[in-house]
Amino acid sequence: MEEDDVTIREQNFHSQVREYIICFLLFAVLYIVSYFIITRYKRKSDDHEDEDAVVNRISLYLCTFTLAVSGGAVFLLPFSIISNEILLSFPKNYYIQWLNGSLIHGLWNLVSLFSNLCLFVLMPFAYFFLESEGFAGSKKGIKARILETFVMLFLLALLILGIVWVASALIDNDSASMESLYDLWEFYLPYLYSCISLLGGLLLLMCTPVGLSRMFTIMGQLLVKPTILEDLDEQIYCIHLQEEALQRRLNGSSSHTYFRGSSTQQLNKELDNIRNQRNKLERRKKASGWEKNLLYPIVMLILLAGTTISVLMVAFNILYLLVDETAMPKGSTDRGIGNTSLSTFGLAQAVLEIILMFYLMVSSVVGFYSLRVFEGLTPRNDDTTMTTIIGCCVSILVLSSALPVMSRTLGITRFDLLGDFGRFNWLGNFYIVLSYNLLFAVVTTLCLVRKFTSAVREELLKALGLDKLQLSNSPTDPESGKLSANGHQKTL
Repeated sequence: MEEDDVTIREQNFHSQVREYIICFLLFAVLYIVSYFIITRYKRKSDDHEDEDAVVNRISLYLCTFTLAVSGGAVFLLPFSIISNEILLSFPKNYYIQWLNGSLIHGLWNLVSLFSNLCLFVLMPFAYFFLESEGFAGSKKGIKARILETFVMLFLLALLILGIVWVASALIDNDSASMESLYDLWEFYLPYLYSCISLLGGLLLLMCTPVGLSRMFTIMGQLLVKPTILEDLDEQIYCIHLQEEALQRRLNGSSSHTYFRGSSTQQLNKELDNIRNQRNKLERRKKASGWEKNLLYPIVMLILLAGTTISVLMVAFNILYLLVDETAMPKGSTDRGIGNTSLSTFGLAQAVLEIILMFYLMVSSVVGFYSLRVFEGLTPRNDDTTMTTIIGCCVSILVLSSALPVMSRTLGITRFDLLGDFGRFNWLGNFYIVLSYNLLFAVVTTLCLVRKFTSAVREELLKALGLDKLQLSNSPTDPESGKLSANGHQKTL
């Protein structure tokens, strides 16, 4: 009997060690990828080792950790779904025994813990540490900046806890709720993270429809469009005329001092735009037939199919919500994985759900940076400040943490939320969940209809040649000449 107990303890010990090693390896891969991504956009600094360099390096490591946690949140639900299907297909395979319910639950709990840590501690610390200079009258240095940072974090924590305390006291007036107001660990943090998840879900609801329609524009810019009723030679000829006219204006302004300054910069900017347009037209002209006539339509059809399937799944989920209460998103404490398939069509539907989740995440990020409010956070290659990187990491963390909740709320998957992700208070509110589904379906449909109607209108104008009547970038200086609607140069 004692030998059996020792054997069981040894098995549990080895299982725990194996899970820790797997979690560490997965996070190490995400951390390395995140580090290369951030250094790709971070503004290059000199090699001089000073106080600001040390602060920037610490902030860089904290941002890398946060971005790695965001990647873990994105892969969390797809990894759980595919693991469930693999265990169903190979229930007794020796080589996949490490893939079990304990590992999946551990990953969910770790992602939830690190998300809270990054959102409420690490990212505020990185921002305040980056902006700190030390208190007035104190000796300058790293210690003074750390002291100021901790004081600011303490004041921020008091402010947030006070706001949450007042809000919860106004919402719930019963005696049980009033007693729970003094429970920091079991009430404050889950309630605060529930509010953050709701804000993240609303942010996804705002960004994803915009991103779904914006994806068509981005792919249209990356790929070569088919040439239908367009004369590329004539357009290239017009662009050449505009470029020559702008070049003459620049040559003329260089000999006159009163033309220098802002006017020269504006002319250089216009010249760069003209050259970019010429390069795009020449690329379209040199593109092969399969690239223009086959690749572009296939990619557009794939994007359209993904968006249509997402909207249809949300529409069916709305019907399920109205007739079946089990369609409500809920948390699960069952540690068994691989018992039943949550997909009607098995592995094929699971793969489709995973593809749709990644598609929605990419679309939400694209939509986030497409909104005018967040345009200032758009990263630029080798020219992004650490403050902007911190803002980007926080935004992506909020979006990625809300992705599993949004996927379950919209009915993209039937996989129940595990760990603290299933403890959010608003998930049990029928009206919030139903309104969320309705808004997503309606807003996405409206964005697509607006996108395609405007795209068809633009293509018709190009086909009829009416777009040439409005040349916004044509030069108007009387000394260099003026371009007419048919692309020829007028002289005075």
